[in-house]
Amino acid sequence: MLSKIMKDYVADILTKHHLRQTDCRLETLSIFISKNFAISHNDLEEILVPTFDRVTLYRTLKTFLEKGIIHKVLDDEGTPKYALCSPHHCSTQEHHHNHVHFKCYDCGKTQCLDNTIIPTILLPQGFIAKEFNLLIQGSCNLCSQK
Repeated sequence: MLSKIMKDYVADILTKHHLRQTDCRLETLSIFISKNFAISHNDLEEILVPTFDRVTLYRTLKTFLEKGIIHKVLDDEGTPKYALCSPHHCSTQEHHHNHVHFKCYDCGKTQCLDNTIIPTILLPQGFIAKEFNLLIQGSCNLCSQK
């Protein structure tokens, strides 16, 4: 059960993106907000499928991607994960998620590092970059202090 504050916050995000407030959308978005790392579709299924069917969850993720609420995160496992977009970088009209992702060897979590600058990469003539996926691996700030 969502707290009143969380429900209001999630409802506000859905309203700003012109989406109806369904139970699945409210629950799914609250999971993204409560985590500070990327989540796989399977992880979400484990949490939500007893309450919501797989198709509804799939459609919810697809809608969130299209509306600029979440973005795909690719890591070394090959399974796409999803993370909450920064409201400063993404919207329904523009979806910018060219930022660094960091995967921790110790805890296995993949996080967005929005304020880390991606170095300029000079591509050969004729190549046009559309999207950047930069993954750094190591120990996160919590695991490195253990």
